[in-house]
Order: sequence, then structure tokens, then C-alpha cells
Amino acid sequence: MVKKSPTMSDNSNDFLDKSIQISRGKRALDLTTVLGLSLTFALISVAIYIGKSDANFFNIPSVLIVVLGTMTVTSISFSWAELSNAGKVLGNSLFRRIQKPSDMVAQLMSIAILAKKKGLLVLSSAESEIKKDPHLYKAVQIVTDGYAPPEIERILAQDLDALTERHRRSANILRRGAEIAPAMGLIGTLIGLVQMLANLQDPESIGPAMAVALLTTFYGAILGTAVLSPMAAKLERNSNEEATIRNLIMIAMSSIARQDNPRHLEMLLNSELPPNEQIKFFD
Repeated sequence: MVKKSPTMSDNSNDFLDKSIQISRGKRALDLTTVLGLSLTFALISVAIYIGKSDANFFNIPSVLIVVLGTMTVTSISFSWAELSNAGKVLGNSLFRRIQKPSDMVAQLMSIAILAKKKGLLVLSSAESEIKKDPHLYKAVQIVTDGYAPPEIERILAQDLDALTERHRRSANILRRGAEIAPAMGLIGTLIGLVQMLANLQDPESIGPAMAVALLTTFYGAILGTAVLSPMAAKLERNSNEEATIRNLIMIAMSSIARQDNPRHLEMLLNSELPPNEQIKFFD
């Protein structure tokens, strides 16, 4: 539960430092992603080890066909700018800012109360604190510049749509790669089978050659099912979380511009959160 904001004094500078505490959340390694990938490959390795066979599960040509082949074929479907942005977004999915929507609601309520009691222009005095979150700072600037609530909603909604579209394209790249990886594995298998059939005069080479041919299908299935597809789902999840945060900011800025009662804003923001994350800002 978030405690009630402290009482304001006539000297607003001291109050600004105490009442508005903006936090973008800590940038940290996404342990669930790393742990999930690590455990998946560990389970596969354990299964191979328990089999106690002399089969060699590492083959460089198979790796090249599946990994590099998946990358090159996937790149055909997208532009260079989209591929570059996907790499950045993918990195953010591993090292991302963890920010709870309930924390953002508490920050927005502090801003709303300050604006209600001191006026919109007083928010300019809190720039040093609000600048910690660039998108929130941009939204506050729009409000203090005197834009009408419908215009504020339109601008912030466009930003939200652009963000969602960028993340959707990045997720689509990974999903496309997840579709191509098994197909590249099959292509590698066909190459291995052709090479095997060319040496039928040597029966002893058929078994090892067949094993190598099947490795490409093995690699393709792992890359598509255990790596690319889950990472695409994680990108979509992270995108939904960030979209929720930005939607809360849009609701709050529009309410502040209309000079709504902060208690009404609290109800609006809580309606966007699940019951277990809703806050009670006023005692």
C-alpha cells in the first residue's frame, strides 16, 4: 500500500524533492529467460549422456546450415533497419528494466496531487526528478505546454502505437526464424542423405552418415522450438508490460490536464491493474 503524500508547504521546492520520487526501475538480467534456456539445454545434455552411446552430437557443417542458414533466410523477409532494431530489442529482453505498474501509478498520483494543489506549471520545477523517465517527462511537458486533453491522448496514443508496432515487428522476426530453423534442418538432412546414398558401396559408412544427416534436423528443432519461439513470446510479454505503463501515463496526463480530482484518477488507474496490484494511495 502506498502511503498518503506528505502535506505541502508554501515553499514548493522542498516539497517537490519529497513528494515526487520517480524511478524507472532497475535494469537487471531477466533470470527466467536465462534459467529457462540453461535448464532446457541441460536437460537435453543429460538425456544424451544417459543414453551412453558413442554418437557424436556435434557437427560443424550441420551447425552452419541451421544457424547461419536460418539467419540469412530470415533476413530476406525484413529490412536492415528492422533487423537492427530486433537485435536491440532482443538485448533489452535479456537485460530489461523491471518496473511494476503499481509503482508507476504511485508516481503518477504524486504528480497529479502536486498539479492539483499548485497548478500545472509547478511541474516544471520538478524536471530534475521527472527526467529520470524520458517518456514520462515528455508526457508532462505536453501537459505543461497547455495541450487540450484530447490532443494529449492523441499524441501519447500515437507513441504507444509506434512502440507496439516496433516490438511486434521484432517478435515477428523471431517467429519467422522459428519457422525457418526446422526447415533448414530438413534441408541439411536431405544434403546428408544425398551424400550417404552416394557412398552405398561402403556399408560401414551408412550408419555414421545417417547420424550426421539427422543432426541438422535435431539442431533445427532445438533452435526453433527451444530458443526462437520462446524468445518471441518473451518479447511480446515485455512489450505488453511496457504498453501498460505507457497507457497508465496517458490516462494520468489526460486527467491532470482536465484537472480531475486525484481520487477519481486513482480509480481510473486502478481499473487498469489486476486486483492484487491495485494501490490505495489515500488513507
